[in-house]
Amino acid sequence: MTTSDDGTGIVRTEQNGGVLRIVLDRPARRNALTPTMVETVIAALTAAATDDRLRAIHLAGHGAHFCAGIDWVAGTDDGAKPRTGHLLRRVPHGAHRLVELVHTTHLPVVCTVRGWAAGLGCNLALAADFTLATPTATFWEPFLDRGFSPDSGATWLLPRLIGLARARRMLLLGERVGGDTAVDWGLIHECAADDDLDAAVDALLDRLTIAPTVAFGLAKQTLAQNLHATLPQALTSELQALELACRTSDFREGSAAFREHRRPDFQGR
Repeated sequence: MTTSDDGTGIVRTEQNGGVLRIVLDRPARRNALTPTMVETVIAALTAAATDDRLRAIHLAGHGAHFCAGIDWVAGTDDGAKPRTGHLLRRVPHGAHRLVELVHTTHLPVVCTVRGWAAGLGCNLALAADFTLATPTATFWEPFLDRGFSPDSGATWLLPRLIGLARARRMLLLGERVGGDTAVDWGLIHECAADDDLDAAVDALLDRLTIAPTVAFGLAKQTLAQNLHATLPQALTSELQALELACRTSDFREGSAAFREHRRPDFQGR
């Protein structure tokens, strides 16, 4: 296990059974992210992308909440408004890079949400491949309520997940969405009672750790690319991914298992 602490928050990482677990551990501030915490998660995700032992990533918060977003107080010395150019230079390497890594890494990413998932915390949950939450979880994009425009991928993620009308409700009106509604809208993967949530997450992670990891990553990449593609472009990108998938050991194992009428034993390679 490794930890990083900037004096106000900790990120805990642990690898267990092919799963990298990343836990935001700052419960006194609803796991609001400090700059150092963001850097630590980015480093963990970057390292995970090239670790062949890993089959999945689990992102969670310690305590009653997932993540209340960026801690703006911790990110500024005196609470003054940022200097001109400050955000343009820094945000792409912090919050934006973090969401991009969650969304684009070829490993499946599962997110557990209890309590608040607000701002960057909300967008991290939405960028994950599978987010599971309790009925009392709250997904909130509070940007306009705080007097600034959305960031960290909110205007890209929400319309694609729930459509433009509902995205306006969340982004322009600041509407808060509970766990049950989030499932009904297609915002997240599953809603489970608090006592059942961890078991549901573990069952999904178990399923992902025996999946064909390379093919999963290619499928994830193709899904993202083809949101913007014409049908001919989509068919071409699918064919390119298929060409790569067919060269993996898992493809050969899957073919053999089909012929032999048994379950495949995928190794993620």
